[in-house]
Amino acid sequence: MNARAELPGGFLAEDGPAWQRIRRHAVPGWMIERATAHRLAGDWRAACAAAAVDVRLDLPGLAARHGAAVAEAVEEDLRHLAPDLVRWHLPRVLGGRTTIEPDVRVLLARYGAGADAPALSVTTGAMIDGPQRLRLHCAPVHPAELGRVHSGAVNEPRIEDWTAVRPLWDARHTAALRERHTGGAARLPFFRPDGTPVPPGELPTADPGPADPAGHAEWTALLHARGQYAEAYGAAGVERDLTAPPEVPRYGRVAEPETVMGSSTIDLTRLAAEVRRLAATGSGERFRLPVHWRGNLLVEPAGSGPGDRLRARVAGWDELKDVPRLPLFAWKRLPDLELVRTGRITPDELHPLVTAALFPAAGPAAGPPGPAEARAVRVRCRGEWHQVRSQGGVLDLLPHSPEEQQRERAMRAFGGAIQGCFAVQQTWTTGEGRLPRALREERRELFLRAQHGDTPGVVALLDAGTDPRVRDARGRTLLHELHLLDHEVLLPRLLAAGLDLEARTKTGLTPLQLAVQFGGSAELVRAYLAAGSRIDVLDEADLSLGQVVRRYKRSDLRFLRSRVEEEFPDIGSEWFDEYMEEREADEEPGEA
Repeated sequence: MNARAELPGGFLAEDGPAWQRIRRHAVPGWMIERATAHRLAGDWRAACAAAAVDVRLDLPGLAARHGAAVAEAVEEDLRHLAPDLVRWHLPRVLGGRTTIEPDVRVLLARYGAGADAPALSVTTGAMIDGPQRLRLHCAPVHPAELGRVHSGAVNEPRIEDWTAVRPLWDARHTAALRERHTGGAARLPFFRPDGTPVPPGELPTADPGPADPAGHAEWTALLHARGQYAEAYGAAGVERDLTAPPEVPRYGRVAEPETVMGSSTIDLTRLAAEVRRLAATGSGERFRLPVHWRGNLLVEPAGSGPGDRLRARVAGWDELKDVPRLPLFAWKRLPDLELVRTGRITPDELHPLVTAALFPAAGPAAGPPGPAEARAVRVRCRGEWHQVRSQGGVLDLLPHSPEEQQRERAMRAFGGAIQGCFAVQQTWTTGEGRLPRALREERRELFLRAQHGDTPGVVALLDAGTDPRVRDARGRTLLHELHLLDHEVLLPRLLAAGLDLEARTKTGLTPLQLAVQFGGSAELVRAYLAAGSRIDVLDEADLSLGQVVRRYKRSDLRFLRSRVEEEFPDIGSEWFDEYMEEREADEEPGEA
């Protein structure tokens, strides 16, 4: 096995490209600049607005409920909150996606020890592909919630506890992020002091011992990457208990302990230190790690003394139901370090606060790069190589005259076969077919920026000449993505470019239907209606817009439901109305 093959890869085996795109699109450079400027000026509310964080807390009300001292402590933390940094570090769905994990309540700080003590929190949205906006609030969190196994039920967010790791959100403490990954060493593991990756040939070939914390961490990670799990856990100061848990038929069979402990997602080099830090803050001593889809790892003290080693074992589902989940930062590799180490990005492309903490010798960071400029793409067409390029708001077939393109469109209308440049143009505007790689990347760039609410980035791409009539592989146009963007900026421009309000996705949804289903604002819905969107449409389940409003309890769209029911009383599914009547009758008063 060569040295590069045995390096720890963690998430990079499958999700490296996704993390690379996250760091480029999810927190754009303009957002970091605006949020930072407002924070430094002392306007935390404006900083939150710039970072797409909706503030849902009332300081006077907080003072009335919990006292002036608590309200003052919360306000002091808010002045130093870096909401763009919170967004940077949030857990992601991955699996080829880049969106924020839905229904996660991230605890930033607690103010008191009792069950009624409020916690400053950020909560993510409810849908994987929905708006990527966050909610900032301050309310109590019951200790039982920390151990609750997330069932996916509505209004039941998973808890991610950051109260012991202020470097992830508090601008006063970001420099401490480096210490958590060095263990007191002069350099980060796998990096030279100047931030350049250590070549594989210079990595340790034996354990250098605790006198060299960085080298010892590298040796531990290398052992784990080679599959020498017993030696890796031993080097990390964690005992292994390979006793298999009892089977519980209703939960399914748990994976073999060796398989669970061999998960590449675990960063053994920091596990023991982070667990001890959490124990010192009163967060508990036993934690579960969801490292494998068929098994959770339970980490607990191996003895009764404060300096004793930890023990890791695979526990049964019943035993884990009340054990708190170990926060991700304590056991997963930091994506930023992995991306820089493997050369996918440079330190200059990280969030500036992260670069300053991890690679202080690298100099000031510029932050994530802006949209890439469209390039001409070579296409094989009728035995020749032609060039195709987005420019002037169209996908320009550079060698073909307007008359030739018109003849091709007429031929296509009569069912004639198309190929070469014209086939590429059709795929671009329909989403059906395969594009050259460069055009796929251009399309992905546009729709990823839309997915993450980057209106300035989308506008910049359109200003640079990108054809707004492009469709993604799901058949969506930019009109379908307006529930994620600033529609006041983009809707007039897209309509002027000729985009169709009644264009259907591959699942048959119009832009208006998609906005209603996926959390589009009432203002966007009114804008669609004012522009002429039809309301006599059905979705794939034959539900009318009024029924969809009822299904998702969109009380802000009652006006749409009333209009549909008044103008089209017979449209939609009969079984749905009967189902909803039974369901609403069973609900407690005030829930509907």
